Amino acid sequence: MTDERATVIPEIDLTAMQVIRDPFTAYGEVRERSPLARLTIPGIGPVWLLTRYEGARAMLADPRFGISTQSFVRPGVPEDCLPYMRTMSEMEGSEHLRLRKLVAPAFGVRRAAGFRPRIEPIAARLLDELPGHADNGVVDLLRHYARPLPMDVICELVGIPHADRLAWREYGAVIAAGSGQGLAEAMPGIIAGARDAVARRRAEPADDLLSDLIRAHDDDGDRLSDTEMITMIWLLVLAGQTPHNLIGNAVAALLTHPGRLAALRADPALMPRAVEELTRWCGPILLAVPRYAREDTELYGTKIRQGDAITAAVAAANHDPRAFPDPARLDITRTPASPHLGFSHGPHFCLGAALARVQVETALTALLARHPGLALAADPEEIRALDPGMWRLTSLPVTL
Repeated sequence: MTDERATVIPEIDLTAMQVIRDPFTAYGEVRERSPLARLTIPGIGPVWLLTRYEGARAMLADPRFGISTQSFVRPGVPEDCLPYMRTMSEMEGSEHLRLRKLVAPAFGVRRAAGFRPRIEPIAARLLDELPGHADNGVVDLLRHYARPLPMDVICELVGIPHADRLAWREYGAVIAAGSGQGLAEAMPGIIAGARDAVARRRAEPADDLLSDLIRAHDDDGDRLSDTEMITMIWLLVLAGQTPHNLIGNAVAALLTHPGRLAALRADPALMPRAVEELTRWCGPILLAVPRYAREDTELYGTKIRQGDAITAAVAAANHDPRAFPDPARLDITRTPASPHLGFSHGPHFCLGAALARVQVETALTALLARHPGLALAADPEEIRALDPGMWRLTSLPVTL
């Protein structure tokens, strides 16, 4: 990181309405004042904030800053669920690498591309059902398409039986709502569902990730304990439903940029680049999961003490003109020199990034082909969630 000293460290109020309503502008203004800022995150406290692309990307891969249980706020989780709450997401070093290696082959680029033929019929079925959900000609695309599609896809990949997928959809909706209390109340059912899935696949192996993990466990019990297996399953399934926010944001962005939408319809081969650009331009992640300094260090002339929390303003970094020329422009033909941080960076780069890309590409391709007259049926500002942590929609009313 360059030694660019900030004489005054800007402060950001995460509860300020201007930050919640327009985080890209709010964080962007701070980014142009200083590469380092401060904000307070409820449940975590004061946090250092890296606002520029170079510093944010460097920190996410810097071993001096690590994720821990303090990085996640999970109030009120029942005590008997706590053994299953320490997931791969909050591990570091060899412990994290060991678990990641077990599941990484299922989420590689080639495996994700090969999974597309299994995603397409899921998208087609949901699109078939859309007209039946319409009310006075308007259907909520978030509820009936963007949200169930990733959950059904990850259940298919992991090996969750069809009979149980409705319950997992409901669990996913709880997570998407962002309520800590809701998560606490849902956790016993989530863990029981993961335990049942393991037991069923142990009795009836199939061609899915869960069966692969069970074989790894049974061949060498030291590789994956029962607790680790159940924890891994619920984490993968619930994390796997997160692309629904990106699908919703992408559809809204395209419908409010008719020129870009027309270009994409005219040349479907642009879809992979469009998805990358949409992830950069309106991706749901505003702030990276906080890290903690493992030692005293210095960033931009400011001392960061051991134990201090630090995060990256993904919303600012992905719109940094130092990394992305004309960053405010949604350009689906963009071939950026810098990779966006929408899937993070470093050891905790999103495991399911390749699968998420394929899902979003498939979801958008199928939707646009099926409904050439698709149009928004609400003011985009009225359907935006007032969520300081995520750029997401509460609904997506459209006419087909």
